[in-house]
Amino acid sequence: MRLKIFQGGDYDALAGLYRGGWECSPDVSRGVTQIIGNVRERGDSALVEYARRFDDSKFDSSKLRVPIPMHEQARALVPHEIVEALALARERVEVFHRRQMHDDVEYTEDDGTRYGFRARPLDAIAAYVPGGTAALPSSVIMSVVPAKLAGVPRIIILTPPQKDGRIAAAVLFACWLCDVDELYAVGGAHAIAAAAYGTQSIARVDKIVGPGNVWVTEAKRQVFGSCAIDGLAGPSEVLVVADDCANVEYVVGELLAQAEHDPMARVAVVSESRALLDACAQLLEATDLETVDRGTIVRTVLERGTYLVHARSRRQIYDVIDRFAPEHLSLQVEDPQSYLPHVRRAGAVFVGDQTPVACGDYLAGTNHVLPTSGAARFSSGLRTADFMRTFSVVENTRERMLSDANILATLAEFEGLPQHARTARMRAALRNDTI
Repeated sequence: MRLKIFQGGDYDALAGLYRGGWECSPDVSRGVTQIIGNVRERGDSALVEYARRFDDSKFDSSKLRVPIPMHEQARALVPHEIVEALALARERVEVFHRRQMHDDVEYTEDDGTRYGFRARPLDAIAAYVPGGTAALPSSVIMSVVPAKLAGVPRIIILTPPQKDGRIAAAVLFACWLCDVDELYAVGGAHAIAAAAYGTQSIARVDKIVGPGNVWVTEAKRQVFGSCAIDGLAGPSEVLVVADDCANVEYVVGELLAQAEHDPMARVAVVSESRALLDACAQLLEATDLETVDRGTIVRTVLERGTYLVHARSRRQIYDVIDRFAPEHLSLQVEDPQSYLPHVRRAGAVFVGDQTPVACGDYLAGTNHVLPTSGAARFSSGLRTADFMRTFSVVENTRERMLSDANILATLAEFEGLPQHARTARMRAALRNDTI
């Protein structure tokens, strides 16, 4: 395996790095449509059928809703060090996301007209937690804690059962730790359909959040409009900005860490230092992937989704960041603070060589549900505001309404809406009548 070093201005060669947008095969899209239609028509019986097909051949409706264990039982499910680690993660996520809360806006103009901007929690949300082959309790924390802070009264977890029909013990513990209201052993596109439209056992929700595979993500896309979604999550991404001062092992470590997620992951380094890029290439090529866990997945990413980019200038580095809009941006440079003002598009930024991306996955307190596939151009990572809706409030005084009536009516008539105009003119007419 030989890794190529690309030039920062070669946009054709870097098209794979810069491609964005959600895509799935027509077969997946049609399959998801069929699954959603089946769940809408048949409800729980469809969920059981799909669970038997994809997860547990002995699955039945009694396994659909999973009781969340009580305190001592929950703590006994996982080793003590995992209990302590997840508790620390939950605490830090709560601290970071609590600081995102804002008071309602209320103010009064000089003429007495009153304005408001108010936020209220959604009534119910579903958090999807990937599972089946691996336990991901951290995803419970990232989705549920901000929703709790926002005041959402009903929070459900959807997660596929393991082959034995059970939910992973660490996920059960995380559900207790985060005070989840309802837990369901259902995954895949059928879980998304159940949350969006409801079944006999699962009441519909206002919003679905959390990452998943291509079937889950396409299902979220198709149900959007019946409920809200957080976004369309594609494969993992990282862009490392490095200079001559960077530790090559740290830089390569970030690439390998994201590469192990998914064979479609995209990992990249951009640097003005050709020597640094050469050293990264040599270390990656020398890595014995036969001895690395998930080595087959990593090899696929190194062969198809790895970009070592040589930039001519700092400006070109910023251009690479903007065009890629990476899920994770790692600044492993001598003066990272000088780069931050120029960062416009990234899901999350990790500053300095002592801040691996894995911090954000688990313990930093920032959220690991992040935009991918270039979506950082227009969307953000999961935050407390994602679990709230807002509305404006205005209360005119008589003075304000009389002052605005003719102007308002003129604008409405200009846009061809005479009844709109009439609502303003009748109030102006009332003034004339009283005179």
